[in-house]
Amino acid sequence: MILDGRAIAEDIYKTLEERRARIERPVRLGIVVGGHDPVIESFVRIKARAAARLNVKMVRVDLPEGADTGAACDEVVELSKRTDAVIAQLPLPKGIDTEAVLAAIPAEKDVDAINPAIPADAHPVFAPVALAVVEMLRRGGVDPKGKRTVVVGAGRLVGAPSAVLLKRLGANVSRFTLEEGSINDLKDADIVVCGAGNPGFIKPEHVKGGVAIIDAGASEQAGVIKGDADPACAEKASVFTPVPGGVGPVAVAMIFKNLFDLIEKH
Repeated sequence: MILDGRAIAEDIYKTLEERRARIERPVRLGIVVGGHDPVIESFVRIKARAAARLNVKMVRVDLPEGADTGAACDEVVELSKRTDAVIAQLPLPKGIDTEAVLAAIPAEKDVDAINPAIPADAHPVFAPVALAVVEMLRRGGVDPKGKRTVVVGAGRLVGAPSAVLLKRLGANVSRFTLEEGSINDLKDADIVVCGAGNPGFIKPEHVKGGVAIIDAGASEQAGVIKGDADPACAEKASVFTPVPGGVGPVAVAMIFKNLFDLIEKH
């Protein structure tokens, strides 16, 4: 089964539109952007379109050229005072301490659940990509409880939060990174979550038949966005998410789910 992330996201937006209608005031989502990278701008446009659909005002702040860590942190703090939640769009320019900037996001405004100063089990919401991974498994009829699960990569956006959430849901989780595990670990996995950003390196021979592959490892190769899993893996998998059009659209929808959750909680 190849899951259509755009169709799944559309279902989620219908629910979010109902939730938005129950919030009887303006809703503002802040975003701090550094640099003018076309890939970053593409991500920002996607979020802006979703915000417009849900009647959420996107408040954008662009860091001036040469901005340092202190200036970036100040912008995050100030923006958090006049919005309901804040995103620090990654990657930030070289010379800015990303950890410090993310740590400046107040917990109750941290829609990406990305502040490194907050313990993984203390965020008021879960990371959007991790939520999207679990939603894709649910849509594919896969319950992670008790399943042998390998998370490929340990990054702050995909690998680390996905491992935490899947463990909470009862999965038997191990990691495959440059520092731990091996690609051979995938051969016994019931679920593989990809987040390495290494295009097409997981081949059909690396996984067993009937595996669920949730690929959130989007990266660019020769101008084409590709996932970590070779598309040929879909023939062997019981559940497979394509790149693009799989996890990505659902993860963007989950940003706004988190936004409304934070508003209701605080």
